[in-house]
Amino acid sequence: MKIIEIFKSLQGEGRNQGKPAVFIRLAGCNLNCRWCDTPHSHDRGLESDDEEIIRQVGETGCRDVCITGGEPLLQLSDLRTLLSRLSRIGYSIEIETNGTVDFGPVQDNATICMDVKCPSSGEQSNLLLLKKISSGDSVKFVVGNREDCRYAEEIIQQYPIRGEIFFSPVAGSDYHETACYILENNLPVRFQVQLHKIIGVP
Repeated sequence: MKIIEIFKSLQGEGRNQGKPAVFIRLAGCNLNCRWCDTPHSHDRGLESDDEEIIRQVGETGCRDVCITGGEPLLQLSDLRTLLSRLSRIGYSIEIETNGTVDFGPVQDNATICMDVKCPSSGEQSNLLLLKKISSGDSVKFVVGNREDCRYAEEIIQQYPIRGEIFFSPVAGSDYHETACYILENNLPVRFQVQLHKIIGVP
């Protein structure tokens, strides 16, 4: 499996925001978002086997694991084996995905955070995957402007989403505008800024 980095931090977004977690960042991505904040994840990464990954995860002392990228599901076959092993030894696992690869095969061992791509990203997610989101999963819209907010609102209206929904403003965008849009339209979402960037942790 190709790994960019494994590190311990506070979860900066999503349902577990503020909780300590160990992040496994997998290499490679099939998108090129305009506001991508982890361009280094597009690199090839270093080959690492399950034993080494589990060893490094264990050394952090965290029981919550977040698997991210890039797009981690591009390494689905290897990832399923790792997830099964981590789950068996008691880790709680979340996968952050851009919503372009079917995540159904990993839902037995992990919760999903599907990042639905909005117009300002220049990319698109597969919206049909939203029907696979369960009540324990979540959906995140990274919004850069009111156009993104309107797009996200339309998606929420068209696709019944069982998991929790987040609006996360692009870093450096107008946070107030996004908050006002949510309030003006009574959207069933949670406004959330990226905590790790505010407090200066990885």
